[in-house]
Amino acid sequence: MTDTSEADKQRNREIAQNEEAKQVAGSFRISASAVAVVVILGGILFTLGWLALR
Repeated sequence: MTDTSEADKQRNREIAQNEEAKQVAGSFRISASAVAVVVILGGILFTLGWLALR
């Protein structure tokens, strides 16, 4: 009975670690996308401003 309980605990730990890794990867993807959007919008605004001043 104890072996099964320990096996379940170990399995739950592994599942938790896998879920944590997925969350970190997802957060990184979202951050990279946000940076890309900001860079693109910044470039567009810079270009519009530059054209307006010409």
